Amino acid sequence: MVLKTFNLDEETYNKFSKFCKENGISMSKQVNFFIKNQMTEETEVSEKYLKKLAKIRKESKYVGPFNSVEELDQHIKSNA
Repeated sequence: MVLKTFNLDEETYNKFSKFCKENGISMSKQVNFFIKNQMTEETEVSEKYLKKLAKIRKESKYVGPFNSVEELDQHIKSNA
C-alpha cells in the first residue's frame, strides 16, 4: 500500500464521507476499487463486496439503483 494525497472539493468529500460512514464502507477501499475499475474492463469483485453494494443500492437514501460507476458519476454531477 502507498499513501497518496488527493485534492477534492469539500462538499464532495463531506458527502462521500457521510455516505461511507452510514453504509459501513471504507473510503480508501472505494477509491481504490474505482481506480482499478477505470484501469481495466474486467474487474474482479468479491461476492462480499457485491452483496454490500446491492444492499447500499437498495437501502440508501443518498443514491439510486446504479449499475455502474458511470451512472453514479452522472448522479453526483447532476445533483451538485
